[in-house]
Amino acid sequence: MAKRDQFTQDLFEIPQAASGAGSLACRIQIAALMSEALKGYDRYIVAAEMSKLLGREISKHMLDAYTAESREEHIPPLDTAMAFDMATNGFSLINLYAKKIGAKIVVGREAIDAEIGKLERLKQEANSKIKSLKKLSGDK
Repeated sequence: MAKRDQFTQDLFEIPQAASGAGSLACRIQIAALMSEALKGYDRYIVAAEMSKLLGREISKHMLDAYTAESREEHIPPLDTAMAFDMATNGFSLINLYAKKIGAKIVVGREAIDAEIGKLERLKQEANSKIKSLKKLSGDK
């Protein structure tokens, strides 16, 4: 049995926005995702890259606090989350954000495929309307 890739999203899954009291609380998920994304990376190097991207100091100690599930008060601000995803060459945090609001992030080839699909659908709709209008006007 093939192992399912946890990072590639199902292109046909329809995202649903979180709703209800506390549905956006995701501190433990953030810590777990950041911890997983850091596997294989030197935290000092990631912190340095984030610091460069942000123009302010991000330390290894700060990364450790963000990834510790017990450090509830340490949630990365949005710009820090973006820098983290860029520094780890991933989409961990942006995918969580998107999922929570009922959206989906597509990049690279997936983005091109999605745009082609959208244009094909528009083309079909336009052809159908043209056909209907021609029928109404008496053209064949």
